[in-house]
Amino acid sequence: MLVGYARTSTLDQTAGLDAQLRELEMAGCEKVFTEQVSSVDVRAREKLTEALNFIRQGDHLVVTKLDRLARSMAHLMEIRSQLDVVGAHLTILGLSLDTSTAQGKLMLNLLGSVAEFEREIMLERQREGIAKAKAAGKYKGRKPTALAKSGEVLALAGEGIGATKIALDLGISRASVYRILNARDHS
Repeated sequence: MLVGYARTSTLDQTAGLDAQLRELEMAGCEKVFTEQVSSVDVRAREKLTEALNFIRQGDHLVVTKLDRLARSMAHLMEIRSQLDVVGAHLTILGLSLDTSTAQGKLMLNLLGSVAEFEREIMLERQREGIAKAKAAGKYKGRKPTALAKSGEVLALAGEGIGATKIALDLGISRASVYRILNARDHS
């Protein structure tokens, strides 16, 4: 059985999700799992977990592109290991890659390594750029917007207004409201 998995990072990317679904349908996927969640927090990817639990021996997990599936080489190898345990395979349509073949397994390892290498290089450049900007006094980091509104948060909370309403009124997250209130309670 061909089991599809489609993912976009945000709810705004519906066109990207629709395109993935079309490709998976054209590939003959009988069941498709979809979600719109960032790949950074792998624990939040419930539909990927469902897809991996659904797959049986001889099945193929089908994705359109490698970056829709895994964020790192470690995560990719974890997924591949889960597929190997049940005797299933991975197919990446955009790369014409199929891990049921020796060449497919080799290519997956190579591509995953190259992708992780590129990401590490990008992060290294980013760190260097930030260090250079800090040394030049041009990088101060993001202003703590919620902390700057602590007085307003405490005043509104003192009036009995709930955290959700405070967050909406001040344009900050509820978590920030609770953080400010907790800091007040523990000081």
